[in-house]
Amino acid sequence: MVGIKSDVGVVRSLNEDYAGYIEEPRYRLYVVADGMGGHNAGEVASKIAVDTVKAYVRDNYENEGSSVLENAVSFANSKIYESATSGSEYRGMGTTLVAALISNGEIIIANVGDSSCFGIKDSTIVKITKDHSLVQELIDSGTITEEEGRNHPKKNVITRALGTNNIVKIDIFKYDLSSYDKYLLCTDGLSNEVLNEEILEEINKVNDYNHACDKLVLLAKSRGGRDNITVLLFGGE
Repeated sequence: MVGIKSDVGVVRSLNEDYAGYIEEPRYRLYVVADGMGGHNAGEVASKIAVDTVKAYVRDNYENEGSSVLENAVSFANSKIYESATSGSEYRGMGTTLVAALISNGEIIIANVGDSSCFGIKDSTIVKITKDHSLVQELIDSGTITEEEGRNHPKKNVITRALGTNNIVKIDIFKYDLSSYDKYLLCTDGLSNEVLNEEILEEINKVNDYNHACDKLVLLAKSRGGRDNITVLLFGGE
């Protein structure tokens, strides 16, 4: 079962988020990206990222096995960087990316930037990924608290993204699939506006995953919807 929703939010005029998934007997793949850049460049970067990762996994899954997701993200980085440096139209564009590959009873999660993956089991929600952001670095160093970080003026400054350099460091997390009942991928348009406990509450209220995604987007918009909001919810079954 899968639910997906992407919304421009309340403040922005362009949705630079992009998401997609593949569900096949051999594997399942879920990808969310949050683009950045002037004009429509962010929208371009996020679409390249998601489409490239999907295509790479589809074409190379049999040969590369558990390393295919990391290789796919690295390849997407190269494609975005090439586009960003080949002309002025897309100069400076980039994107976050969080992706999950389910195969052989295992879930592999790849992350670059400040989009997130959460694991949900019963009354527990755990943020699996760690943001690559200025605020997260300040929290880690003890300069500010997590609560102060939620409303920090530089909340949206990320320290790592796809397409900004020819090589990118990718965080990889591997879990037994049964570690959590459900998994949520989202952009910071959700996580910046809605507390983790509120995300859990909304997901546990309903059985329909698309309905849950709709409710999460509406909640983020009711809090101001200052950014694009994308959520992708899937089960660990």
